[in-house]
Amino acid sequence: MKIDKSRVKGNKVARGHRDNVQFELQADAGSLVFVAGTFNNWNPEANPLTHQSDQGHFVTALHVPNGTHQYKFVVDGVWMSDPNCSDWTTNEYGSMNSVIHV
Repeated sequence: MKIDKSRVKGNKVARGHRDNVQFELQADAGSLVFVAGTFNNWNPEANPLTHQSDQGHFVTALHVPNGTHQYKFVVDGVWMSDPNCSDWTTNEYGSMNSVIHV
């Protein structure tokens, strides 16, 4: 899947005003994968990722406002940081959140 506007793949910096930001994660086929973060009030079911069987990963593209945002993936109900993210911060629960800059 290719997004014409700015995107995040492995959480590189995205630019632009409310551009599409692409989130990708490797997970087992049949998994339920979502992304939750400051851009959707940490709603664990608001933004599902779709399995790309020909590419072997899950993906979604979201409109994300300019600024710095924290997020995590939710895979089969388990919260996890993005393993491809190079920018993380600790959260109030003592775990790590992934960070993107749009």
